[in-house]
Amino acid sequence: MSEWAAKRFWKTVEISENDQGFGITLDGRSVKTPLKTALTVPSKSLAERVAREWEAVEEKIDPREMPFTRSVNAALDKVSTQHSEVANLIADYADSDLLCYRADTPAELVQRQDDAWEPLLDWIKSKHGVEFTVNTGIMHRAQPAKTVAYLRDWTHSLNNFQLTGFHDLVSLSGSFILGMSAAERAFEPAKIWAFSRVDENWQSEQWGNDDEADSVAALKQRSFLHACEFFQLIEQ
Repeated sequence: MSEWAAKRFWKTVEISENDQGFGITLDGRSVKTPLKTALTVPSKSLAERVAREWEAVEEKIDPREMPFTRSVNAALDKVSTQHSEVANLIADYADSDLLCYRADTPAELVQRQDDAWEPLLDWIKSKHGVEFTVNTGIMHRAQPAKTVAYLRDWTHSLNNFQLTGFHDLVSLSGSFILGMSAAERAFEPAKIWAFSRVDENWQSEQWGNDDEADSVAALKQRSFLHACEFFQLIEQ
């Protein structure tokens, strides 16, 4: 049996402005989320990006081809109802950040980690006045309480749309610092993603590529770059 999918029924896609922001209409009818919430976004730039996805639909609606619509739906239907829980989940990454766990050998890997990650630690200290403790090995070592508290407050200050994007930036990269640097445009998105893959790239060089792992990594990279663009469009 073939999988059912909603078919395109509209001829025109337009952006409408309202008191809450910008909505999308199909033949004059407002688009709604799966939970029937009016699909309204905070910026015209984001609305234009969502509208392009609806315009691009040919015969059947495929959510996999509409990442911006999916992210907006997540912000309105999911994050809005559990903002505090999501913020705490992501803020917890700051206490065990990827960038703070370093190898002690071999020397080349140690150097690669230092070259990639030290500028990020310098950036967050300069920009936000917070410091992290760097360790060797994988045993957890708590970060300074002041640092964790500050970053938790920063995360809670994000609106539903920003938190949706930030959730993916952090969870996909495995690092609060990398996610924050992407949100604040401290480095180019592709470069930030490369920073998150230092250990994996080293392993690939030593033992060869794994096709399945490479496929998963490529999917994560696309999702990360999407989250970067989504976060930036919120403020444009």
